[in-house]
Order: sequence, then structure tokens, then C-alpha cells
Amino acid sequence: MNKDTIAAIATAMNNAGISIIRISGDDALSIMDKIYKSKSGDKKISKMPSHTIHYGFIVDDEVIIDEVMILIMKGPKSYTKEDVIEIDCHGGIVVTKRILEAVIKNGARIAEPGEFTKRAFLNGRIDLSQAEAVSDIINAKNEFALKNSINQLRGNVLNKIKVIRDGLIHDLAFIEAALDDPEHISLEGFGDELNSHIDDNLKELKILLKSSENGRFLKEGIKTVIIGKPNAGKSSLLNILVGTDRAIVTEIAGTTRDTLEETIQLGNITLNIIDTAGIRTTEDIIEKIGVDKAKKSALDADLVIYVIDASRNLDENDKEIINLITDKKAVILFNKSDLDVIINPKEIETLTGKDVISISAKENQGIDLLEKWIIDQFFRGQLNFNDEIYITNMRQKEAIAGSIESLEMVKKSIEDQMPEDFYSIDIMHAYELLGSIIGEAVDEDLVNTIFREFCMGK
Repeated sequence: MNKDTIAAIATAMNNAGISIIRISGDDALSIMDKIYKSKSGDKKISKMPSHTIHYGFIVDDEVIIDEVMILIMKGPKSYTKEDVIEIDCHGGIVVTKRILEAVIKNGARIAEPGEFTKRAFLNGRIDLSQAEAVSDIINAKNEFALKNSINQLRGNVLNKIKVIRDGLIHDLAFIEAALDDPEHISLEGFGDELNSHIDDNLKELKILLKSSENGRFLKEGIKTVIIGKPNAGKSSLLNILVGTDRAIVTEIAGTTRDTLEETIQLGNITLNIIDTAGIRTTEDIIEKIGVDKAKKSALDADLVIYVIDASRNLDENDKEIINLITDKKAVILFNKSDLDVIINPKEIETLTGKDVISISAKENQGIDLLEKWIIDQFFRGQLNFNDEIYITNMRQKEAIAGSIESLEMVKKSIEDQMPEDFYSIDIMHAYELLGSIIGEAVDEDLVNTIFREFCMGK
């Protein structure tokens, strides 16, 4: 592992109350001795106890750059398990960069994205699933995504995977021992015992795999597309959900020609919403492009919200939309329910097979019912969060799916009465795949790819 001393600005680069420059590595303390001057002028950072804070000045060639607070965290009791210094300075962009330049000038180098967390992983302070949780905490879009990431950082994925792997390696060791010493260790009847163990492991892994869909929705948000005929109230609905006049709303049909995308919070749910052009038969070339994009967006969506103007009869355009959402998770919003309604919502439910919610986008009525419906459909009516484990990472999901496949192969080998060494091959493969989740037996390229996605200073 590279033992250079690294440094980076750990806070956002804008004018703020304070900025933080983080330094980690063997030379962190000696670098500070060169650029830090205490108020009395006689204190050396390297001589100060760990986990203490000191007031003083950062200087470069005896010129004071800024008045600062210095936080000392000596390894191994630090984030990276190396000597770590954090400089709290005033939050101006110029002064922050100037201090970083002084640090670099005296022996550090600029840290790569995620390099502090990468060192924490390589030095054994956290496993790979916890490292990925750090990035997820920073990028959390809602309260539940944040709580899930914190639970993962606390080791809930690590602990679950370790229990399963411990069981697998125990069974693998028994098979290997019996094959090496058949006179003293018998495998007679072990197939049934192993089959039971594999069933237990598969049950746990399938629960984790099933959680990955909800985990994706928690982490990334639900890809939601609003469709309907022109002037049905789609843009008005978007504006209500966003909380501002994001889309132009007029009485002229076909005002929306292109898709508009927004990320919104509906209670504790994140929706990545796309408002689309009204779907209708048109000779207008530009509008037709918008209609085609609306149809494609609907096909790619996790959720389709079909807005119907309850004050107008259905027509051929509605029939096309209904065919479009037949195989999609969709809800129909019966809009303009404050006007004279000429369509029966029960008839719409029967015709489409989809749930219908009466709303008035103009009067902001019925939106709470939409939120409840989404929770019922995507989270089985519950969004409580205690110690549940949600897999939110595609890499982890693929590893779990692969391990399930390998363990199913073990069960098939037992059923076919194959030699026990066949069991060992697939058990080991499952063991290694699960190990990749927590960072055991992963290659350097994968590690570099994961941490490259982190922000600077973390």
C-alpha cells in the first residue's frame, strides 16, 4: 500500500463558517510542526497527546496564513488508523486553498477521491460494505436511505455475511477433513445434514436478495413517470409535488413538448419524477417527438402515474395509454374531481385493472392518498426502520445472487448423490462471493473503482 502522507479539503469549496483540511500518514505530525505556530510559539504538534485540540496559526515562511484549530488523532485510533490531523480554518476559498498548498509544500500530496476511506479499509478499520456505506451516507436522498447506510456502517451487513460464511467454512472444513482422513471421519449421512445447513443459508440469502429491490428504491428513489392526455393536469401535479412552478401550465393543450425531470420527497419517499408531453395523435413533428419520449419513459419506469381529466370522456388516446400501462406498476389519478365529473372511477378501475385515486391538482387534494398508495405498493404498507437490512448496492446484490446459485448447485449435487468434493467446489465459490461483499478476496482494480466514486477529502 502507498504510504505517502495525503491531504485534501474535506468540506465543500465555498464561503462558509469554517473549512477543514484533512491530513493522514506517517508524516502528518512532522508536517504540522513545520507550518503550525502556537500562540506562545513553543508548542510542537508532534509532542501533543492524541485526541486533543490546539489553537494557533498556520504559517508559511513565517507569514501567518490563518488562525486555526488543530485536531490531533494519532494512529491507530483514527479514521485511517494512521496519524491524522484536521485543520479547522476560516471558510474562505482562498485561505483554505492557501493552507492546503502549505501542507503540500511541506511533504504531503493531494489525496485521490475516497483515499482516506480506502486507507481505512486497507488498514482493517472497516470492511468493504462499511466503506460503501460511507459513500451512501453522503449521498443519502431521504431519512430511510440515511438510516440504512448508518446501519450498514455499524456492521449489520458484515455481521450477517460473517455468520453465513462461518457456517459454510465449517461445513467445507469437515468435508476436506473427512476426505483426507476417511478412517477417522465419516461422511455417512452428512449429505442430509449439509442439505439442512444449505437450506438455512439460502433462506437468509434470499431475504437479503429480496431486500435489494426496496433497497434500490430507498437509495436511488422510485423512477416515476407522469403520463396522460394533453391538459389532463400532469404539469399541475408536478408543480404540487415539487412545491414550485417547475412546469408551465396553460389552458392550451400540448404546452409540454419535452420531458421535465425532478427529484422530490413525498413524505419519506424519494420520487425521481418525469413529467411528459401529453399523449395524443398529432401531426406536429416536435410534439410527436415528445409523445414518443413519453411512451418510452413510461416503459422504463418503476411507477407510472396516469392522470385522467375526470371532466372529459375517454377517447382513443386513453385506450393507447391504458394499453401502455397494462404490464406496469401504475396508479390512475382521477384529476379535476372538484369539477363536474362525467367518468365513473369504478368503471376506470374495471377497464384498466389499476387503482384509482381521486385528486384535484388545482386544490391540492388527494396527494396524501397517493403517498399512502406508493408505500402500500412498494414497501408493503410499512416504512418503519429498526435493524432491517436492505441491500442497496448492485455489486453486493450480484454477489448474493451468485452465492445463491452456487448453493443451489450444492443441493443438486446432494440430490444426485455426487461425490463430496463436488460439494466443496460450489460451497467455496459461494464463500468467496460472499467474501467479496465485505472485501475479502477482491482484486485491486475493483477496490480502486469503488473508491474512485467517492468525493474528495473522504
